[in-house]
Amino acid sequence: MAPTTYVLVHGAFANAAHWGPVSRALALHGHRAVAVDLPGHGLDARPTGMVGLSTADDVAAVVAVVRAAHEHGPVVLVGHSRGGMTVTAVANAVPELLTHVVYVSAWCCVDTGPSTYLAETGPSALDELAPGLVTADPAEVGELRVDLHTTDRRSLDALQDALLADGTRAELLAVLASMDVRETLAIDEDAVRVDPAAWGLLPHTYVRLSADRALLPELQDRFVAEADAALALPFTVVDVPTSHVGIQLWPERLVAVLTGL
Repeated sequence: MAPTTYVLVHGAFANAAHWGPVSRALALHGHRAVAVDLPGHGLDARPTGMVGLSTADDVAAVVAVVRAAHEHGPVVLVGHSRGGMTVTAVANAVPELLTHVVYVSAWCCVDTGPSTYLAETGPSALDELAPGLVTADPAEVGELRVDLHTTDRRSLDALQDALLADGTRAELLAVLASMDVRETLAIDEDAVRVDPAAWGLLPHTYVRLSADRALLPELQDRFVAEADAALALPFTVVDVPTSHVGIQLWPERLVAVLTGL
C-alpha cells in the first residue's frame, strides 16, 4: 500500500516551522509529512513582504505540493487556524487529489465569508489584543504588520492568554520568536467557502481545540454545524483540550488523530 502524505498548512503569522513537532512525530511513526511555507512566509520571505499576495497565491503553492505528493500515494490535507481557509480553497479546486481534509481549530467557512463570521461571533482574546500590536496602517502598507516580538509584559500576558494559556512563558517566547510579523491582507471570501460539489464529497475531520481563546470553540462549533447542515457527509469531530498553539507542545495528541483517520 502506498504511504499517506500529510500536507500541513500553517495559520496567520506562522510558517512551516510551526509544524515541526507534528512533522517529527508523524515521521517517527513511519509517516510522510510535508509542512508548507505559504508565499511570503518562513523561508519564502521576500523583500516586499506580503504586498500583492492573496488567497490565489496560497492556493497555487499548496496545490503544487499536493499534486507532487499525490504521485506517491494518498494525501491528507491539514490546516491550522487561518490555514483552514487555504485548505478549503485547495479542496474546492482539486478534490480528486485528496483523501481527507482536516481542520485543527481552523477556519471552515460555509454559509458566508470570514468577515461576516467575525462580525457575528464577536471578538476572541486574540481579536481584542490585535489592534495594540499593529505597527502600521494596513491600508497604507498593503499588508498586516504586528509586533509579536514585544517585550511589554502586559502584551505578553495577553498573548499568553490568547495563544498558549496552558504553556509557560518560556514556551510562549519560543513560539513568538519563530513567528512572522507580516501577513497577507487580501482574502478571497468566495474562494475560501466550502463548495458542496467538490469539498463536500471529501471525508473531513474537525479537531476541536476546546481551550482555544484565539479561535473560540463556539466558532469552531458553528463551522461544523453549518457544514453538517449543508452536506450529506458530516464532520468527524475530535476534541483536544489544549490552546490555540498547544499542539506544538503536545504533538502526539494531534498525531493520534491524524494516524487514526
